[in-house]
Amino acid sequence: MDKDAFAKKMTDILNFGALNLAMGIGYKTGLFDAMDTFDAPQPVSLIAEKSGLSGRYVREWLGIMTSGGITECAKNEEGENQFYLPKAHGDLITRRAGNANLGVYTQEIPLLTQCAMAAVEEGFSTCQGVTYDHYPKFQSFMSELANAKHRQVLVDTFLPSVDNGNMLTRLRRGIRVCDLGCAEGVAVMLMAEAFPRSRFTGIDISEDAIEAARAEAERRSLGNASFLLRDAALLTADASLKETVDYVTAFDAIHDQTRPLDALRGVHHMLGPGGIFSMIDIAARSDLADNVDHPMAPFLYTVSLMHCMPVGLVDNGSGLGMMWGREKALDMLSEAGFENPEVFEIPEDSFNLHFLCKK
Repeated sequence: MDKDAFAKKMTDILNFGALNLAMGIGYKTGLFDAMDTFDAPQPVSLIAEKSGLSGRYVREWLGIMTSGGITECAKNEEGENQFYLPKAHGDLITRRAGNANLGVYTQEIPLLTQCAMAAVEEGFSTCQGVTYDHYPKFQSFMSELANAKHRQVLVDTFLPSVDNGNMLTRLRRGIRVCDLGCAEGVAVMLMAEAFPRSRFTGIDISEDAIEAARAEAERRSLGNASFLLRDAALLTADASLKETVDYVTAFDAIHDQTRPLDALRGVHHMLGPGGIFSMIDIAARSDLADNVDHPMAPFLYTVSLMHCMPVGLVDNGSGLGMMWGREKALDMLSEAGFENPEVFEIPEDSFNLHFLCKK
């Protein structure tokens, strides 16, 4: 790439970085959702009124959105600017988008910057990890992300695809299920509501997340959902957990573990004979060279740098990182005791792969 081409690339980087920040604000404040209710261009005053926000701030924000090609601008008969969010854009960046929602991700980099920028910069010199207490707002965001992803597809699309539909039958009859790295319990509670004959346990290392999950489960009167504060790397040391579970799920959780191999051995320890483990993790390769053409590689590596890798380095952990990749994942699953793990694409989820393991 010559100097002129790289100068253009730098201009794009600066513009798109700024656009991502402003889009994150628009998503969080509900501006996109407010604009999505209109079927024609509207003045700033009406958009501000609909969203319940300051007209002056909304006007400045619309300058970014319109120049960035997210919203459109048209003049009315009096020559006043009016603004519109095309429905095709709303299909991808509003809360109604469900599992197709890309707008929710615009919050991620600004939030990680706010939470952990100084600690990550320090880690470049010290090689120390960054503890979870740096990320309280990020934990809430991950629950929001889980809501956006799981609420539409977990019960209706993903679970029916597990083990050729056999898992759905077992869940309806009643089995014991554990979600590893459950955070605030979104997946656990969705499954508990859908399959009242089964019992669900969420495990997480974050005390705040577990407390929030317990409170929400109690509020919703989910007697078949419980939550345990546990370090996944220490599960094999608990004899009371041996072969007590029929199905284990881990949604983008293993790559954050300080000792991922021990966590996977813990899953094997908990599963009874014939048990199944669904590890949902990032769709990437283990060699960087194989990820260069990944359409979202810079974004995913940045999230890994700002969160997944540093939390995995705590207490001299492995620092696996989000982009550990398919090959390393399969090797680690085999080392943990799972024979012939299989890999499947996930319906309506291009970010992740489903690693299906049977004991």
